[in-house]
Amino acid sequence: MQQKVVALGGGHGLAATLSALRKVTTEITAIVTVADNGGSSGRLREEFSILPPGDLRMALSALCADDEWGRSWARIMQHRFTSDGVLNGHAVGNLLLAALWDRDADPVVGLDRVGSLLKVVGRVLPMSSLPLDIEGTFLVGDREVIVRGQAEVATSPGKLISLRLIPDQPPALAQSCLAIRQADWITMGPGSWFSSVLPHLLVPEQRKSLVESAARRIVILNLDATPDSHGSEYAGYTAEEHCELFSRYAPEFQADYVLADTSVVSNMTALENQVKAMGGTLVVADLRVAQGSVHHDPEKLASVFGNIMANSLIG
Repeated sequence: MQQKVVALGGGHGLAATLSALRKVTTEITAIVTVADNGGSSGRLREEFSILPPGDLRMALSALCADDEWGRSWARIMQHRFTSDGVLNGHAVGNLLLAALWDRDADPVVGLDRVGSLLKVVGRVLPMSSLPLDIEGTFLVGDREVIVRGQAEVATSPGKLISLRLIPDQPPALAQSCLAIRQADWITMGPGSWFSSVLPHLLVPEQRKSLVESAARRIVILNLDATPDSHGSEYAGYTAEEHCELFSRYAPEFQADYVLADTSVVSNMTALENQVKAMGGTLVVADLRVAQGSVHHDPEKLASVFGNIMANSLIG
């Protein structure tokens, strides 16, 4: 029997998770953050008052059918124009989604239509029906600095004091909440912790669904959890501190498994204790594409997912 899996996140991290999950099951629902305010997505969002399409496009491309049709469309969706005109920097997939949303208004209808065209494995849904902004307050030295914007929050130096979505308490998408409640498994991460992972816990109805779902939960930590990684999404945090942040924004959320690459575990005991406090088991493995890379290898992730799910079924 195929396991129903809901994967939450955004950007390249979610794409890696989806590429891995499709090797394990065909029952996949991706739930994607909708707060991108830069690049092609930001320009389209400002012009048409639509959801930022970039992260949704990447999720669709990751789930394209594994045949010549699907692979060719995945390449087309990701293609970016290079010119001296207004199309410069726009991805084809972003323009396709913008056109469908401009015509039909309902973002889910547009996503499902593109999904049918690409023959995707599973379904891609937005975190909310509204385009959102992310705002964080950071302690930089002895000053509190307010930072707004997905990329700006993801790369801000200093320690996070608070994180919020604008508008506050945005509506969740009914289809996303239903998928969460019907799931056998839920994955969160990897990706920018502040702009792609934690925001999923700031949508009240979605957080409620995540907490109340009977699904088992897997949290995937990033690959650059080093104290000196200023300018990255870790911004001075260790892996165990990121687990603490997760618990801060959803203390009632229990994680059955937390996956960490061997390179980010500097204090095994501390990380194990933090994961136990989240109710879960720490799984440490080689998960990166190559030494020094900050990207997860979908094949390695798929192997770990498969082992975890198979052992849980046996148990």
